[in-house]
Amino acid sequence: MKSSLKYLITFSIILHNQTSSADGLNDWQLMVGASKEAQPHWITPIATVTPRLEQEIRLDLTKQYMTNGSTYTNYGAGKGLELIPSENTEIVINLPNYQTRDGGASSEVNGYINRAWQDETLLLKYRFLSANEESGNYILTGFLGASIPTGSDYSTFSNQKEVYTATLAAGKGWGSRESGLDIQSTLGISSIAGEQKKIGTNIPSVAWNTTLQAHVYKYFWPEVEMNVSHFEDGPAHGKNQIIMTYGLVLGRLKVTDNSNFIIGVGYQNAISDYTLYSHGWNLTTRLTF
Repeated sequence: MKSSLKYLITFSIILHNQTSSADGLNDWQLMVGASKEAQPHWITPIATVTPRLEQEIRLDLTKQYMTNGSTYTNYGAGKGLELIPSENTEIVINLPNYQTRDGGASSEVNGYINRAWQDETLLLKYRFLSANEESGNYILTGFLGASIPTGSDYSTFSNQKEVYTATLAAGKGWGSRESGLDIQSTLGISSIAGEQKKIGTNIPSVAWNTTLQAHVYKYFWPEVEMNVSHFEDGPAHGKNQIIMTYGLVLGRLKVTDNSNFIIGVGYQNAISDYTLYSHGWNLTTRLTF
């Protein structure tokens, strides 16, 4: 928890220095607008982290049905505040989500708990290349993420160790701002501060996400996503899990001149032979600014 507070305090000081006056706030808003204009105007998918830079408050809700008979409900789903502090960077400060487990192992078995807060996660994005719909419709971005073990000291709710993830994200679109098709994809490699066999199989060594997304009738963004997780260490050594997401995002619904509301829902199911996950639902809500 101390580490996450240190990051939050440091960023708050930087943000305060940039926006300590009305002119500073106005300059910052102009910079954010220019940053968004320099990239494609696709919408963020339900599960895949977009290579686009975005500024928003996001809270999701997920319900997951596991193969062992337990059901996980995740309030917040590891989302939170996304800010653009400079033209080519984004900082994501995710709120520790609250998760419940019903069915499966009870609180009386193996000392498990069924309700707890999960770990704090942080993400830094740096955009290498981008062009909006009129100039090429593409983007290339790098991510550096960190998971800090602030959650309850059980493998179900906390990784128990720091996890660092480096990701390369890219996207290409076809069409205009009003309608079109795009592909967004990320490939990430995780490093754990310790042995993975001591914290279970919930952290893939390599994660590959790809989204095929359409834009129709101004506000509608239907999508299909594929998540491939490869586990290199621990009991799941050498195994792969593949999860599909079928979703629809509705947005951007204007709230003010500078803010929009976005809502989406997705259904997920596993299609691989090896899986800890059966199926589930995702609800996403966002307010961009």
